Amino acid sequence: MRPRVLLLLIPAVSASFVNDTLLWGPYRPNLYFGLRPRLPQSLMTGLMWFGTHDYASLQHARHTCEQNDKLDTYTWTEYDTRQGGVQVIEDSFNNVKITTQFLKIAGGDHGGSWATRIKGEPIDSEKLSQVSTIFYFGLEGMGGLEMETEENESGIEGPVKLSGNTPDLEDFTLRIVDGPDNQFVESGRHASNFEDRIGKTHYIGRRLLSEDVWQARDHILKEIVDHAREVVEPYREPEAGLPHPSWVLQLPDDVYTGSNLYAYQKSFDGPFQFDVFYESASAKQKLSSATLDQGVPALTEAYGKRFAEVFPYPADFPIQDKEKLEQFSKDITSNLFGGVGYFYGTSIVNRKFSYEWDEDDDSAGDDNDEERGARLTPPKALLTATPSRSFFPRGFYWDEGFHLLHIGQWDNDFSLEILKSWIDLIDDDGWVAREQILGEEARSKVPQEFQTQVPNYANPPTLTMAVIAFIERLKQVSSNKQPSDQELGMDMGMGTPQTAFSADASPNAGVESQYLNNPDLALSFLKSIYGPLKRHYDWFRRTQRGQIKQYGRKARSRTEGYRWRGRSEQHVLTSGMDDYPRGPPHAGELHLDLISWMGFFTRTMKGIAEFVGETEDAITFAEIEKAILDNIEDLHWDEEEQMYCDANINQDEESYHVCHKGYLSLFPFLLELLPAESPHLSAILDILHDPEHLWSPYGLRSLSKSHPEFGQGENYWKGPIWIQMNYLALRALHNTYAAQDGPYQQRAKDIYNELRKNVVNSVFKEYEQTGYVWEQYDAVTGEGKRSHPFTGWTSLAALILTEKY
Repeated sequence: MRPRVLLLLIPAVSASFVNDTLLWGPYRPNLYFGLRPRLPQSLMTGLMWFGTHDYASLQHARHTCEQNDKLDTYTWTEYDTRQGGVQVIEDSFNNVKITTQFLKIAGGDHGGSWATRIKGEPIDSEKLSQVSTIFYFGLEGMGGLEMETEENESGIEGPVKLSGNTPDLEDFTLRIVDGPDNQFVESGRHASNFEDRIGKTHYIGRRLLSEDVWQARDHILKEIVDHAREVVEPYREPEAGLPHPSWVLQLPDDVYTGSNLYAYQKSFDGPFQFDVFYESASAKQKLSSATLDQGVPALTEAYGKRFAEVFPYPADFPIQDKEKLEQFSKDITSNLFGGVGYFYGTSIVNRKFSYEWDEDDDSAGDDNDEERGARLTPPKALLTATPSRSFFPRGFYWDEGFHLLHIGQWDNDFSLEILKSWIDLIDDDGWVAREQILGEEARSKVPQEFQTQVPNYANPPTLTMAVIAFIERLKQVSSNKQPSDQELGMDMGMGTPQTAFSADASPNAGVESQYLNNPDLALSFLKSIYGPLKRHYDWFRRTQRGQIKQYGRKARSRTEGYRWRGRSEQHVLTSGMDDYPRGPPHAGELHLDLISWMGFFTRTMKGIAEFVGETEDAITFAEIEKAILDNIEDLHWDEEEQMYCDANINQDEESYHVCHKGYLSLFPFLLELLPAESPHLSAILDILHDPEHLWSPYGLRSLSKSHPEFGQGENYWKGPIWIQMNYLALRALHNTYAAQDGPYQQRAKDIYNELRKNVVNSVFKEYEQTGYVWEQYDAVTGEGKRSHPFTGWTSLAALILTEKY
């Protein structure tokens, strides 16, 4: 039976392949479990739960991912982009371990069907585990939902069925089916007064404004509270005593005409299980609990087998508990995939904001007062991997390039879907907001001061990493061989390609790629995104250009100098390294990291142009790249300090270097812009490997331990260890400086081996101890810090382990 189920879950390539297997997903990553299609104003679902061991637990109802909920962990232990996955949630406060199982079943003309199972069991079998769960369906836009199961004012006994339709999904049905052995609280004070409601499904149907459906939790809890007030009225006298909370904290069992929000509540005592089915009418396939009984084990087995092939455990990695490390790698990879979200809505843009040191620049625009102030944009859509489901459930530009390196290893075409979603946001001027906060649901998780985006603000341009990785996969499939590290480093400076997706490549069995198996389609895709990318590149060069000749600086190029716009006195948020030490704001400052990113951007654009046949553009990019590399040396190398530095302007209007040992001073090395024989490489490796500066047993620190600002202030980029920056360092060492002949090759190899071990073990150890991966790690102790789970670029630890650079 198992192979038959897999055939249902893994369809052959067809015109509707992407739609069938990628339309539905847990694309509401801000929820512990929330399914929706990649469609604006459509059907969305969500899971809620709270303990019924006391009345106060209702105040702590679980729904959106919140660090204050203090869950032990919530982890997708398996998640395949095409098939579905398994998530484990441990909630010690309510003594329940909840497992959500999700299967996609392709078929029909409207994205297929799906099934999900919600299972619960006590964490501690010796303690009470009394939990109430609520699963809801909301319809944001046009269409309708109707409950076909007959209403009953005492609740529903047996399965629940709804029918619905939307313009995009057309007709569908929804069903909720109980598991076989559920138990309920049946005895206690006043039990006889509630016996007709115990063990039943309680429900509501309500009509909300489309823009309010995302706030389902608040509306559902209000209904429970209002109903409870009526129920407890006869028991208010102290001598009466209150009934058990599971009999009182219930939905009122009624449906209003024209409802677009339906919620179904079940209260359990001990282990429980129920299944939810979405069946597309065009699929003409009836789902049952057997679909999950057979499909989930099949998915888990197939995922584990393929994971071991795509991300093989390295035989030489020095750790004793191989099995736990392999599961850790699966968990953080699965969480990245399961954390992809679909967002649709308006954003807030202020086209005329500028700081005083930016006001004289062309990038500040004219003085049309009608355009001043924050404005809502027309709604847009974005498919994006989110950095942190609890703290950053939205799109971040410079995070996404790293996300796509990981996702593209597993599912080439899904990574291109996400990439294309970002490319579509590039406007006519070439700008795309660094932070995508689309719609009220996304804005509800963002402090007001960070909600407005400004069109002359940039962010590190990482999206082209995904494009180059795709091109290298195409080259692999074409040549049917693995290019050497050295060839790739010389070709584009991007390092080892990701595992090829081809018909005869076992790591990708069952995940056929339309693009990798169809060169014409692949080239068409690349040509379609090349224009917007080039417009975006030109926007960077136009709006972020710095001043060179105005201050008598000597450089071989008079144009290639760059400065982040939008910085404040203490922060350069646009650089991505928010509070990293810089000089005072000045219109004449030049930023080392930005010119390095522009060198990287230019090199990758050159590689893309060469591949799509834009020969003249490629020649131009090569000339700009050389000019940038020359100016990195001329404008940013400080011979006395023996490091690369920012440049600024003093009170005498003279240029000087602002030198702070840390990630900033490594940038030409991190982005592989230095040749392996560079005379400056030795000094960079000295800073990197010195325990008094950046080296620690847990990874490279962001700021030198000897710096006076180390660990000071908000301490965001003033010491803490960031995994994506360590990934860049490891990639540079692995693919260029340890791979190519040069005077420091052996030293680079030694540093690489030690750093790789330190980073992986550090992230793994904290995951084992805390149940989470973290946004950053303490520069002295290695402890996880700030937001968690941070299964965005911290998940790169899995690529570091398997040396996928």
